[in-house]
Amino acid sequence: MAFVIFLIPCFVASTDVAFSCQNADDFVGASSPGDIIIGGLFAVHSEMLHPEEDPIKPVIQNCAGFEIQVFLQTLAMIHAIETINNSTLLSGVTLGYEIYDTCAEVTKAMASALRFLSKFNSSEDAVEFKCNYSDYIPRVKAVTGATYSEVSMAVSRLLALQLIPQVSPASSAEILSDKIRFPSFFRTIPSDFHQTRAMTRLICESGWNWIGVIATDDDNGRFALESFGVQAMANNVCIAFKEMLPAYLTDSTFHTKVDQAIEKIVKEKRVNVIVVFMRQFHVLKLFKKTIERNVNKIWIASDNWSAAVKISTIPNIRQLGTVVGFGFKNGDISSFQEFLRNLHEKPTENNKFLREYIMLLSVCAHLEYHDFQTCIANQSQDDLLENDGSKPQIWRDDFLNANVEPGFIHSTMLAVYAIAHAIKGQCKDRDCKDPSAFTPWQLLEELKRVVVIDDDKEVKFDSNGDMSTSYDVLLWKEVDGHMEITTMAEYDAEKGGFIFEDEEKKRDFQALKKVQSTCSQPCRPGQVKKVTESPHTCCYECVYCPENHYSNQTDMDYCYRCNNKTYWAPINSSTCYRKTIYFLAWTDWFAIFLLLLSAIGVVLVLSICVIFTKNLNTPVVKASGGLTVCYIILFSHFLIFLSTVFFIDVPTEFKCKTRQALFGISFTLCISCILIKSLKILLAFSFDPKIQNFLKCMYKPIPTVVTCTGIQVIICTFWLIFKTPFVNQNFSIPRAIILECNEGSIVAFGIMLGYIAALAFICFIFAFKGRKLPENYNEAKFITFGMLIYFIAWIVFIPVYATTFGKYLPAVEIIVVLISNYGILCCTFLPKCYIIIYKQETNTKSAFLKMVYTYSSKSAGSVAVSQVSLDSKSSSFRATLADSCKTENDSVNGNCHFQVPGQSLTKGKVLPKNISKTMVRKRVSSI
Repeated sequence: MAFVIFLIPCFVASTDVAFSCQNADDFVGASSPGDIIIGGLFAVHSEMLHPEEDPIKPVIQNCAGFEIQVFLQTLAMIHAIETINNSTLLSGVTLGYEIYDTCAEVTKAMASALRFLSKFNSSEDAVEFKCNYSDYIPRVKAVTGATYSEVSMAVSRLLALQLIPQVSPASSAEILSDKIRFPSFFRTIPSDFHQTRAMTRLICESGWNWIGVIATDDDNGRFALESFGVQAMANNVCIAFKEMLPAYLTDSTFHTKVDQAIEKIVKEKRVNVIVVFMRQFHVLKLFKKTIERNVNKIWIASDNWSAAVKISTIPNIRQLGTVVGFGFKNGDISSFQEFLRNLHEKPTENNKFLREYIMLLSVCAHLEYHDFQTCIANQSQDDLLENDGSKPQIWRDDFLNANVEPGFIHSTMLAVYAIAHAIKGQCKDRDCKDPSAFTPWQLLEELKRVVVIDDDKEVKFDSNGDMSTSYDVLLWKEVDGHMEITTMAEYDAEKGGFIFEDEEKKRDFQALKKVQSTCSQPCRPGQVKKVTESPHTCCYECVYCPENHYSNQTDMDYCYRCNNKTYWAPINSSTCYRKTIYFLAWTDWFAIFLLLLSAIGVVLVLSICVIFTKNLNTPVVKASGGLTVCYIILFSHFLIFLSTVFFIDVPTEFKCKTRQALFGISFTLCISCILIKSLKILLAFSFDPKIQNFLKCMYKPIPTVVTCTGIQVIICTFWLIFKTPFVNQNFSIPRAIILECNEGSIVAFGIMLGYIAALAFICFIFAFKGRKLPENYNEAKFITFGMLIYFIAWIVFIPVYATTFGKYLPAVEIIVVLISNYGILCCTFLPKCYIIIYKQETNTKSAFLKMVYTYSSKSAGSVAVSQVSLDSKSSSFRATLADSCKTENDSVNGNCHFQVPGQSLTKGKVLPKNISKTMVRKRVSSI
């Protein structure tokens, strides 16, 4: 059972008006018979007239605002169908068409769609209501159109009832890709998703982030604005203002809204880029008023009007600034241009649009180009009816060709060819001259799989019903005093980038960047954005990156930290710099000075060694402990001077481990030998029996030296094994890295130095005790001075070393080592060298005996019981005495002869009275 709806779409009172609708056939704008009928929906007029009578009656009214560009799209559809019919594409099956004018009005478009749904060959144009339309044969098999997305949304929902394929060449709203809500909708253009992404890409690459948007207050404008807002937010582009203009020019608030939008543009001084999502006739009204206000901006045009000749020819259009927009990809339309040249030969009986255009030419032909366009746009169908037949017919070929928008023409023809290829697929195994050979829903399934060859490339619909064609980036340029719409680049929708044909067009693109449209001045590298109280993220202050942070791009949200400790950055830096590596290098003047001092010390050691070797048998050398002890001490001094070399240049693991151990062991060896010498001197000239016995027990030269030095070797060995020194990078200085040796263990380092200090202190005590012994041969006083120098140097070293940092830290220790080493070396050997070189008369045996005699005489007067203690092997007194005693028994018996300059000393004759023979004999026998 089916319900039948009878369609009587329009009624008017007059019966002789050319554009009045008396029956359904009068409602058709252009038609042609065929085996298969394709419907067309185009907004040939920009508005539908609304009666002022009250009450309002359900009557479809005439329209006004003839749109040349859309009229050309209807001609493109007709041309494509005629071309297909004259080809072998459909093998004898002819296509017919019924094209309706929507007047950019959803209501009128719905009336046209109802006629599409009516049953084929129904005399009453009845639409049957059925639960299942699988076998239903409507009046048309497919529909091309509509022009505007708002109209396409409404029509598509109605056509989806019978799944009649609808292929639009111009409706770009992103929502139409939803196949759940619009299952039968296709389009031969990309969706607004790609357009808004391309716009955002252009804005970002041009360095703009503070823009305004103007859109029409309809579904198309709102959806485009929403899509653009999402893309803008994702790319840190802020919308300073959004202005919505009424969708219909007849709206009483339209002019007020336009004035408000212009005031907003003028007020926002920092906004120099305006994105416009509007229909052509809206843009026309807006720009005319904007020119009057002398507003100069960059206007980003949507695909609706980016190639509109009637807008580019507005007088003084150059005053607006620069227009850059996105248009649908051009194709080969040469055959269509040839079609236009022969259009005046076409009959007008079945094409009311063509007939109206010819009438418009008759009315407006006497005007200049732009005024001619304005005249055509301002004529309503009612006005033409009044002037019908009163003007001679005039034809102008140039006007149509001048108003061709190649993108729309190409997409319209592509839509027709896509439907034709789908029909071809359905007609392979059936007779398509029979209208019931296939149903629209079967054609819909075929359309999903269709592939069309366009400019030698295969194009097809994706799963969303969209054709992923690219965009042309259009730039309006003034050439020879008039505005031309040129192609600046191509936008690849799949890759999301711009493609330039030559360098000149690339320079045009770069020229756009000279215009600034930002809320805040861009933050330079080295600065970072600080968000202010503004709700927009594009409004901010620029602050410097702190130390050790950097930013290497403009308008960064945060500063990067230098990635590791080896890099640094000053305040307001755009990069990190490698820190300068510092160490006490060979070439450093201070290092050279210290090395020179060490070298002088080595030369001094070698010189002393030569002097002592040449004077081997003199009393001074013998009194110094003999050549072996002197060589050991001098060798230890040499090693100490050598250890300073390891404190200089790039620290290595070997240097760090070697320098302290070499210094510590060498210094310990030196102090140990000097300790033995101090002990020996005290033993040789001490007359206190108790002290004599104690010193005799302590005086073990070789074991003492080996033990003292061995303890230091053990300390250093444990240090190197368990807490070994290592190379360390010191980052305490912000812009530098100090390469230094970390001692590994401060405790171990302290123990090593403390042990040396303990030996030095013992040595100091012993030497201090013997400070009043005979001067010419007495080392005790000088050893005391040497130890004092050592103590002062190292006591000062501790706080200086603890508070010093940097590359000169090793120099501090070198200085202390040199001071203490020079002090001990000079105090130990220089007085003896002075005697050897300059006081040779005192460096004899007789002079030595006289000194001993004099000292013994003085000492005997103050000591009750004295003992002369001589070392039988190494003591200087014993060595001299041995030269005068013939045998050991003689010395025991007192038969020794001392030859003192100026007198003779024999057995018991010349010694002072308080020194008896028995005392000397006992002392000598005890040694």
